[in-house]
Order: sequence, then C-alpha cells, then structure tokens
Amino acid sequence: MNNNNKFLLNTPELKKESQLLNLVENQTKFNLNNCEFNIYETHKTAFGVKLHFENIAFTAMLRGKKHMKLDNKTNYFDYFPGESILVAPGETMVIDFPEADESPTQCISLSLNPEFIENSLNYLNYSLPKVDETSQWNIKLDEFFLFNNKSLASATNNIMRIAMDDNSQKDIMADFALKELLIRLMQTQARSMVEKNIAKNKSRIGFAVDYIRKNLHQKLSIDSMAKLAYVSKSNFFKMFKDELGTSPNDFILQERINRAKELLAGQNSIKETAYQTGFSDTNYFTRVFKHLVGVTPKNYQTSSVFSEHY
Repeated sequence: MNNNNKFLLNTPELKKESQLLNLVENQTKFNLNNCEFNIYETHKTAFGVKLHFENIAFTAMLRGKKHMKLDNKTNYFDYFPGESILVAPGETMVIDFPEADESPTQCISLSLNPEFIENSLNYLNYSLPKVDETSQWNIKLDEFFLFNNKSLASATNNIMRIAMDDNSQKDIMADFALKELLIRLMQTQARSMVEKNIAKNKSRIGFAVDYIRKNLHQKLSIDSMAKLAYVSKSNFFKMFKDELGTSPNDFILQERINRAKELLAGQNSIKETAYQTGFSDTNYFTRVFKHLVGVTPKNYQTSSVFSEHY
C-alpha cells in the first residue's frame, strides 16, 4: 500500500499543559493482562529523547511529526500519523520533536507479553495453518515500518477503545482484540513485502503475485491461477486472505489501478491505459478508477503533470 492510501487512527483528546507531568513524552498508562498500552504526548520542541522497550512493541502515530531512528538499527526518518513502527525487544527509539511547540505530537505504544505472542502464533500455526506450506504465521521484526491499511487501523482503534474504557471485562476483550491486531499486523507486513517485491518467489503467494503483475493487461481467471499455483480455488482464496488480508479479486483490481496511475503519470492516453490494465471498456475503467481513487483518470493525469512542474 502506498503512502497516499494510509489510514489515520482515532485521536484521543490532548491533555491541557497544566494536566501534564512532563511536556516531553508525557505518558498515560493503561495496564492490561497481556499488554501495556501507553499514550505519549509532547507539547515542547525537544531532541534526542530516548524511549526503550524491553518487550516487542507496536507503536503508531496519532498527531504531529517525529524525526527519529531505531538506535543501532536505522538512520533518521520522519514518522507521521497513518504510520506504525514495530519495535523489537530491547530496542530504543531516539526521537526529535522539531515542531512540537506549534503542533504537539501524540502516539501510542502497545508493549506485548512475549508469552501471549508465542501462544497466539502457535495456535494459529497449529489450528489455522496457511495453505502455502512454505509459509507460517510469524512476526517479521525486520519489516518494522508500516503504512496503516484499513484493517490494521481498525484493529488498533479497537484496542485503544478497550484499553481506555472503564469495563470489568476489558482484559478478556483486549485478549481477543490483541489476537486480531497480531493477524492484521502480519498481513500488513506481507502486503508491504509484496509491494517492495521481496515476497519469496518460491512461495505460492509470491508466484501468484508475480503472475498477476506480469499479466495485468489481460483477463485473469482465478480458476487458471489456482491451477498454476497447484491449489484448489477455495484454497487460493484462503491463501490470499491469510497472507495479505484481501481477496484475489480485490488484489488484482488494486494492482490494475496502481499500474494505471503509473501509465497516466507517464502521459499514456486513457484508452491505452485502460487496455494495458485489462479493461476492455474505457467508460467502465473511468468509473472504477474514480470510485477507487476519487478523481477521474483525466483529472489524475492533469494533476500528475502539474505536480511534476511545481
């Protein structure tokens, strides 16, 4: 998923400065059975602030901008709302807040119980194994920077709501919600790897994605692709849902639209773009493109030209 499609999370109300114990990374903590949920707020420009995590942590930006790195792992990068970072056990974030005086930052972290993660992954691999025997349910710590898709944003919002709610059943509800978050996280990582072309080509999903991308100009039959991947049609659907959190048809359509955007930006005609992306009817292509992108192909092409020159 590219940067333009990232989903923002719900934003709890910022605290008044008089309510804060610290103006830099003020911490509001909510303890759950298998997770420590924190909201961090910064209302003052600061540099080189360190945040250390003993356990694996899922973090997400809600407001403002951070300029940060994972110590001894990455160079500095910008961190904005709609983005999430997975922090490995024992890692430290080193954070600058260059604009916090004018625009306070707000982010969340979920520090997860390692035993809960292990038990959840064991359950998934034993009870709900993937169609592709070369692939297991697994969290990839090197695939740490993610754009929130709709499913991941929804699961994160759900955890936030449960953690902040005053409910005697919140720990039970949180455990179910955390399991969904883990699944959505792994699916988002898989989508991210597919988009960066680092899905294992030997895997069935890697083969299917590669085949789809090479044949976007023609009609793609799920029956035919399932046969090429040596799985049944129902297992082909299950493989896409498990690995990428989407159906094969939705994935194909999104890939067609992504390719169409590239072609339109390269000043191909709308008719030629429709043909190259597997749409036999230009009017139908225009309707689908507008529905998914929000503008007509012609307007998209015009705005691409404008942004190149300015």
